[in-house]
Amino acid sequence: MQLDFFPSRTLTLYLAKLFIFRILAMLVMLVLVLMMLDLLSNSGKILAVPGNGQGELLTYVGYRIPQLIQSFLPYSVLLATLITLVTLNQNSEVIAMKAAGLSAHQVLAPLLLTAGLVSLASFGFNERVVTRSTASLKAWQAIDYGAEVPESGAKSNIYLTDGANVLTAAAITGSGDTTSMRNVTFYRRNSDGTIIEQLVAPTATFAGPGWTLEDPTRFRIQNAVTDKPGPVTVAEGVTPSQIELAKVDPETQPFWTLSSSIEAYDKAGRRTDELKAKWWHKISGPLSAFLMPLLGAVAAFGLARSGQLFLRAIIGMAMGFAFFVVDNAALAMGSFGGYPPFLAAWAPVLLFILIGETVLIRTEE
Repeated sequence: MQLDFFPSRTLTLYLAKLFIFRILAMLVMLVLVLMMLDLLSNSGKILAVPGNGQGELLTYVGYRIPQLIQSFLPYSVLLATLITLVTLNQNSEVIAMKAAGLSAHQVLAPLLLTAGLVSLASFGFNERVVTRSTASLKAWQAIDYGAEVPESGAKSNIYLTDGANVLTAAAITGSGDTTSMRNVTFYRRNSDGTIIEQLVAPTATFAGPGWTLEDPTRFRIQNAVTDKPGPVTVAEGVTPSQIELAKVDPETQPFWTLSSSIEAYDKAGRRTDELKAKWWHKISGPLSAFLMPLLGAVAAFGLARSGQLFLRAIIGMAMGFAFFVVDNAALAMGSFGGYPPFLAAWAPVLLFILIGETVLIRTEE
């Protein structure tokens, strides 16, 4: 029986249902509270743009909620683990299960199975929904919440060079010959690198070759004169294919697209440590939800009347939050080359699996 992790179908369904409802309750609570606080901070900026109103606020909420779900789902699983296990312990249900011959791992198995399914759902949600909403939100923020909301897949804050000249854009949408830019600035420089002319335009479209600035404002450095020259074509050496490699944001690219971007960067001889660490973390990150029942398991065992149940819950919470701190620190180390990318993404997960198993076996098995 000890090697059968699901000896009772009824018990497995009972614990899984109990756990999933608490995960959803914690997640909804956290997302609602944090979304309200976020709106208090950013609604003024959105409504300050002429033409923006309730519709734009709802658009912002639609972009922001997936990010909050991605960030706080593991915390929700941790809190749900502690609430579920403390409740079972207080009601003597854990004692009843152990009296029936179940080991600590068999008690936790339904929770781990549920958390594993949540991790799989989280991975799919992150790659299909969160990446798109993040790309659109960043592009919208780059144009200061302009009334025209960028399409999904837009790039933001792009910096390109054309010989000595520099072309920047707050947001870029489309692909190939249909690529267009928003809030564009072009700096014309001489051979010494000194800026001699600046052109600022609300939009630019690909002219093949070059980019046509619509309604630009030109400022000449030499005589400090500002004028309106009409549509101007600049940066003839910049192509749409260069834009694809100009900036790769791991948060806005799904797992499979980021693989291609890393391969293209490797071929171009560019540094990819940060991208590879984020690529691995796209897999290891959702697995943090699977880890939470193991770290919070300390709250399940021990006599409720001993007075140590609250202390056990605090220890479980501390172990969970310690994981998030170590995970973020390791990812930061991997981003600037302090750790190999694979180690930066997976070391915290493997370390805390060993810690959780060690605590569980030493205290209960």
